[in-house]
Amino acid sequence: MAEMASEWRLDQTTADRLHRVARADQWGVSRDTFATTIERGVRHALGDGPPDPSQLERHLASLRLDDLALACACAAGHEAAWEHFLREYRPVLYRAASAIDASGGARDLADALYAELFGLTERDGTRRSHFDYFHGRSSLATWLRAVLTQRAVDRARASRRLAPLPDEEPAPPPGSQPARSADHGRFITLIRTALAAAVARLAPRDRLRLACYYAQDLTLAQIGRALGEHEATVSRQLGKVRKSVRQDVERQLRDAGLNDAAIAECLAAVTSDPGPLDVADLLEPAGGKNPDAGRSR
Repeated sequence: MAEMASEWRLDQTTADRLHRVARADQWGVSRDTFATTIERGVRHALGDGPPDPSQLERHLASLRLDDLALACACAAGHEAAWEHFLREYRPVLYRAASAIDASGGARDLADALYAELFGLTERDGTRRSHFDYFHGRSSLATWLRAVLTQRAVDRARASRRLAPLPDEEPAPPPGSQPARSADHGRFITLIRTALAAAVARLAPRDRLRLACYYAQDLTLAQIGRALGEHEATVSRQLGKVRKSVRQDVERQLRDAGLNDAAIAECLAAVTSDPGPLDVADLLEPAGGKNPDAGRSR
């Protein structure tokens, strides 16, 4: 009990401000519940001891507070929050499943994830939701795509008797992640720089496809109508662009002095905990806000 009493806590003024900015009360999330969730994320990112004030300030400034408030409400079983999540994020998950397997083979993974997110299992008499592992350091959409991708990697590896996959590196499932590597911050910086350079080198039309899909959350059909392409063509081109970007990123990491093992560790670390890295943010300047691009009829 003494250890619990000595644990670091958010001060009341900061807790009030974050709760207000997140508009958490619209989902029935109390200030104390929201503060506890943020504190858990701070300990996950910065360690168990009292955080350095400057690091804490940067961490809090990076949080997607509105997404975190929604996740808190969904984890608590708030009906309106859950309905909002299904309405807004089911399409995100289904598009991610389609990107993983255009034949529809990953759709069941998306459906199965809902049960984990809602929290059908109990531990010590308490309903456990997978939302508890969302700390708000990336957008909720980015985190969901990462979780779904990991589910697909896990299933593919199991079906191949744990044979290595050529294009994906396994990451620990959320909730059983090891302690963050001391190099994690450097990995985030390296990946962000490499991604920005790789995206900048893409042809304008390819950048537009990525921006429409990841930054604007358009469906394949909507992108096809905007670009005058068939939906299947959009899907194939997106696959090619993702592969091209990955290869470009890996080449840049090698140029930065990382060997294959270090590159794998870098990609796995960022996949399992992307922190403030959000691909949509990198795409917005390239095409997400261009009023002339992709809007012709």
